[in-house]
Amino acid sequence: MKPKSLKVHLFFLDGKSTAIIIKMSKCHQNYFTSFYSYNFEQLLIFAALTLKLLLIMKTRFFTILTIAAMTLSLSSCKDKAKEAKTTEAEAATEMTEVSTKYKVNTEASSIKWIGHKPTGSHNGTISLESGIATVNNGTLESGTFLIDMSSINVLDIPADDEGNAKLAGHLKSSDFFDVEKYPAAAFEVTGFETVEGKTMLSGNLKLKDVTNNITIPVTVKENGDTLSITSETFTINRSKWNVKYGSKSFFDDLGDKFINDDIELQIDVTATKA
Repeated sequence: MKPKSLKVHLFFLDGKSTAIIIKMSKCHQNYFTSFYSYNFEQLLIFAALTLKLLLIMKTRFFTILTIAAMTLSLSSCKDKAKEAKTTEAEAATEMTEVSTKYKVNTEASSIKWIGHKPTGSHNGTISLESGIATVNNGTLESGTFLIDMSSINVLDIPADDEGNAKLAGHLKSSDFFDVEKYPAAAFEVTGFETVEGKTMLSGNLKLKDVTNNITIPVTVKENGDTLSITSETFTINRSKWNVKYGSKSFFDDLGDKFINDDIELQIDVTATKA
């Protein structure tokens, strides 16, 4: 508890006894503690101990507050995903004769998404339509993946709530991904390397009529006849794919009605030997 004011009053009552009253004020309320004694030294000891106790309480309060603030800050930093490095499209890699070919299991694969705005966020999934990947000596050599944009699904609103269908329909409309015109998105592998201990996958991501190259951290594992490719959570800036609705990159008069450009994505792909 942090006092707004702290006052100490010393009174000589009858020439023999002495009283000390400590008054602490906080939030328009007053708290008193008092001690009466004929011994002036006892009175001073009481005052010193009381003030020391109050200072300890104050210090502990600020220590707890500081730790809480640091924890919140660190948590916020930890939770914020990094934007994928985004550059111009590059030439795709090609499979070799000695590589192992895998076909994506669409039922076991998905892309998780989260979109943010000032008043909250929405999240959901998107399914893969098809995909082929090749591995050579433990290294992802090539790959082409089609993403079914008509499968955009909303998870944070109950399925039977009309808001679910309304949001999903809006995301599929020309305001966002224009699924009727662009029913599939695509990702094509252009590179695979280890950077500072992390495995980085690069590829051309095509959304609507725009293609950019992105680089994301992934974990790739072969287990018998199964291949898994799992990304860390990352973000892409939708404005770089010309997705304009509610974007401050395109409109200056949105006030607090904007939608963040960054879309969080996390990819899980499971494939089996073809």
